[in-house]
Amino acid sequence: MKNCPPLLLVALLLSPVFMLSGCGGSDSNSPSSPPFASKEALGESLFHDTRLSANRTQSCATCHNPGHGFVDNRTGADGKVSPVSRGDNGTSFGDRNAPTAAYARFSPAFGQGSHTRAAETVPGNLKEYSGYIGGQFHDGRANGLAQQAAGPPLNPIEMGMESKAAVVERLLENPEYVEAFSQLYGLDLAANADAAYAAMTDAIAAFERSDTFAPFDSKYDRSLLPLGDANRYVYDALDKATQGKSLFFSQFTNCGACHQLKAKGQRGETFSNYEYHNIGVPVNAAARALSGVTGSDDGLLANPDISDDTQRGKFKVPTLRNVAVTGPYMHNGVFADLTTVVMFYDHLKPESDFLENPETGLPWAEPEVSANMSNDDLQQARTLTETEVTALVCFMRTLTDARYEHLLPDDGLCD
Repeated sequence: MKNCPPLLLVALLLSPVFMLSGCGGSDSNSPSSPPFASKEALGESLFHDTRLSANRTQSCATCHNPGHGFVDNRTGADGKVSPVSRGDNGTSFGDRNAPTAAYARFSPAFGQGSHTRAAETVPGNLKEYSGYIGGQFHDGRANGLAQQAAGPPLNPIEMGMESKAAVVERLLENPEYVEAFSQLYGLDLAANADAAYAAMTDAIAAFERSDTFAPFDSKYDRSLLPLGDANRYVYDALDKATQGKSLFFSQFTNCGACHQLKAKGQRGETFSNYEYHNIGVPVNAAARALSGVTGSDDGLLANPDISDDTQRGKFKVPTLRNVAVTGPYMHNGVFADLTTVVMFYDHLKPESDFLENPETGLPWAEPEVSANMSNDDLQQARTLTETEVTALVCFMRTLTDARYEHLLPDDGLCD
């Protein structure tokens, strides 16, 4: 007490809490601050925790890197981003490209229904859609974010944990987790592995619902800000991106038939309406060489809840948010460049001039699944010129979140 001023010392001696607090001390009867103040904060820690994998080498963030659009940007032996993700054991690979976790919270629960598209599509039946929508993963097999988060830790070719109980044992290593699950969920982690595992996935989902994953601050979003806002972005009338924007939202390209959810110009556009389509994507031989898979990828039919063969080969329409920095593309990572993707779509029209894959110099490979293709959506728009392909790519680059703009290619394409 030697550092307390005399008058303060007298006051303290007369105080009933003197023995508890002292000068500069703390009241032992007051509740301690929780290690994680919210489920979101707990989920953030779990999202980055490598303890949740068998060899302690991987976390959710490994395949959904927050610094790179929430995709797996790890490179392979050739120095290029791998089309499929390597597992915690260092040798196993998946057979699909890890989708971005950004903006994933907006995908509705998986189900079947009909809706009228918001896009300005080619007149006719393209305005209406009837079929499956939503869910997580490329085939919708997880109904929501928590169910999606439950999969990778127990997948033997991903994080490789033996059981939910084994995962909970790892959680118990961290006293702050023990306290957080008690305070936030009212759970004793050691008492019930199923309940603890469900709470863990709920916390990760809470983090994935945060603005960290969906800031809506790209140049496109900033162009929708009110006049006079200092952050407002203006598309220059002469820019290639401006031409691409006009093309994208027009019926001439039909992009919006699948990649537009809201009315043109509305804020909060996710650039996916979460439908399922087969667009004729070819096999990725490089991915198959890594994964060892030999059978066809049946897409939606691989969802354990789907048995209708007319769904074979269909995959969920991905968001175009951050698409310019989250390659390689398609569900199997078969295309490395965004320009190739646009040309691929165009080549499906009978009159297209893009007869070869620019990445191989060879004719486009046949679809992995040729049945059930969405030919009405794919073929009724008019063909594109090379200039228009570039314009669309330049527009899609403006869909990049501000934090990732430094990752955009410095190739002069859009100058």
